[in-house]
Amino acid sequence: MSYAVTGRLHEIFSEQQVSEKFRKREFVVEVQDGQYPEHIKFQLVQDKCALIEPYRLGDEVKVTFALRGRGFNKNGEMIYFTNLEAWRVEGHGNTPTRQAGAPQQRPAPQPQQQAAAPIAGNDDNDLPF
Repeated sequence: MSYAVTGRLHEIFSEQQVSEKFRKREFVVEVQDGQYPEHIKFQLVQDKCALIEPYRLGDEVKVTFALRGRGFNKNGEMIYFTNLEAWRVEGHGNTPTRQAGAPQQRPAPQPQQQAAAPIAGNDDNDLPF
């Protein structure tokens, strides 16, 4: 089963050689969801690690991924891991598709209008943390 999400690249981590036969690369996409943005971490594995190379922080991307879960027995106690394993990364919106190693070109920032400040209410203390 596959899923997809669209957002802006927030962080890209270095590739990690986890074992002799396994390597991974993680990245974070910022997705607007309601009042607060969500920061979703994905992982690329093996030959898919290079899929993130053409993109830079701030680029809008569409990530297609699979939900993966595994169990691990540590000292008699089962520990479970869930990963969002990306298998496709595509430029989305105004993000041009680049070839790996191509020079980075950033579009000029567009001025944004400030939204009017909300009127204080009883639910202003409802923070997500």
